[in-house]
Amino acid sequence: MSTIAMTNDDSQGWLGVTLVVLSAFAFSMAGFFTRLIDTDVWTMLFWRGLFGGLFIAGYVVCRQGSGALAALRRIGLPGLVAAGCSATATICFINALRQTTVADVLVINATAPFITAGLAWLWTRERERWTTLAASGVALLGVALSVGAAVGSGRLLGDFLALVMTILISAMMVVVRRQRAVCMLPAAALSAFLCALLVSPWAAPASVSGWNFLNLFLFGTTQFGLGLLLLTVGTRLISAPRSALIGALETPLAPALVWLAFGEVPSLATAVGGAIVLAAVVGDLLVTKEQP
Repeated sequence: MSTIAMTNDDSQGWLGVTLVVLSAFAFSMAGFFTRLIDTDVWTMLFWRGLFGGLFIAGYVVCRQGSGALAALRRIGLPGLVAAGCSATATICFINALRQTTVADVLVINATAPFITAGLAWLWTRERERWTTLAASGVALLGVALSVGAAVGSGRLLGDFLALVMTILISAMMVVVRRQRAVCMLPAAALSAFLCALLVSPWAAPASVSGWNFLNLFLFGTTQFGLGLLLLTVGTRLISAPRSALIGALETPLAPALVWLAFGEVPSLATAVGGAIVLAAVVGDLLVTKEQP
């Protein structure tokens, strides 16, 4: 019986790892879409949130059927807190991408494992494995190399927004992990709709048409909706700090995609820092055995 339970734990852990890795790939497309879409940031956030919310809500309805409303009620206050953190983080994230480089935003986000581990310990007294913390330390070295050049470059507002975003997303992951007995996908859908609602006074939805509208649909569904869905489900199965560490895979992926698509060449320091972050994540995946 114990062998069967251990096998199930292993499979659940690796499923969580796989889902969070896939979410990192989805989220890494943010810089690509923000450069591709020609509209103001508030209109972009409105359509991204609306399409993302519809995508996740549609998934919940397909899975839960008539029980979808009951699933929404079960998220309770923790779900509302997670939704609020996620919605505010999204607003900070897109504005940060407009105020600084994609590389800076993503490498600052690589501090998430430390912030998440600290919040998890303060709230639940849950201690993370030393291997994941060590890998997070290596990732932080990559962050220091990449972001050091931003000081004095006029990008500090964008970097500050990226830091606020990282703290809020870390808090959301701790809540989702803490409430892992409850499906938090309704909270993820709610956060997307809340984002659209919060920015609606400054948005001009009717001004978008044609190619921009199609790209906004793809931005909301494939990048935001799918990424948030995968992250929410995956974080229930693995520790919040490890989920944050795996999410740091965005760091090398996002600048590489923007470089290939638009020629926004990252600095040597950013490239080296991103490589260090990638090595830290891969190393943790190879040596750490997840226990849900």
